[in-house]
Amino acid sequence: MEEDVFKALADPTRRRILDGLVERDGQTLFEICSRLLSGDGRGLSRQAISQHLAVLEAAGLVHTRRQGRYKYHDLDTTPLERVMTRWLRPAGADTLEAAPEADVPGADVPDATESTP
Repeated sequence: MEEDVFKALADPTRRRILDGLVERDGQTLFEICSRLLSGDGRGLSRQAISQHLAVLEAAGLVHTRRQGRYKYHDLDTTPLERVMTRWLRPAGADTLEAAPEADVPGADVPDATESTP
């Protein structure tokens, strides 16, 4: 699943779609297309944007819901949070802060400014 998240984030168009959903969640495909086309005028077809949304859905970053004949796209940051937590709060981080100085790499190396007897 982590590979799917990184693959989804690798493309600048998909990142722009996510940016748009951060600004306003629950957009239809038409609204997403309008927003992307008005941004820089690049010629992206509805089919291309649909394929980008499918990749984001496969990664779990976007969920869809149907309401009548409309399909709304909602942002879900849970997969991104799971992946990033690995680096932001590594397991055992609390114990590292409380570790004695002798366990810190380089703690037993004397300072170059100290004189030796």
